[in-house]
Formats: sequence, C-alpha cells, structure tokens
Amino acid sequence: MKISVKVHPNSKKPRIIKNDLENFDAYVNQPATDNRANNAVIESLAEYFQIKTSSIRLRLGNKSKTKVFEINKFR
Repeated sequence: MKISVKVHPNSKKPRIIKNDLENFDAYVNQPATDNRANNAVIESLAEYFQIKTSSIRLRLGNKSKTKVFEINKFR
C-alpha cells in the first residue's frame, strides 16, 4: 500500500492525521535536518498502523514536504 504524507517538522504535538484513504499529515517534533524528520515520520507511521518500522519505506520525496511511503503490513 502506498500513502502520501505531508510532513510538518518541529511541531510541538507529534501526531498523524488521516485526510482520506491515502493522504496523511504527519506532525513530528524533529527538525528536517540529517534525515531526522523522515525517521520520526516512519516511527510515527509504524505506531499508527501498529507495525514494525522495517515494514515502512520512503519511496519518493526524501527532501520534500510531501512524501510517498510504501507500507507492507505482512513483514
């Protein structure tokens, strides 16, 4: 399953908001440097979907606010 996530780094209250079936907003308290925000989004998504972080891969948008993640729930 592929989802699109708009990332909001340096947020005071980390959370995941589902906009529709494949679009999410991720608020993380990590800055957007040294891949820290991307890793925080992966951890947040893993907690949201109740899966391991190894089941989530960043496919597009490494340096963009809008990212595409691939989620494999069967890993």
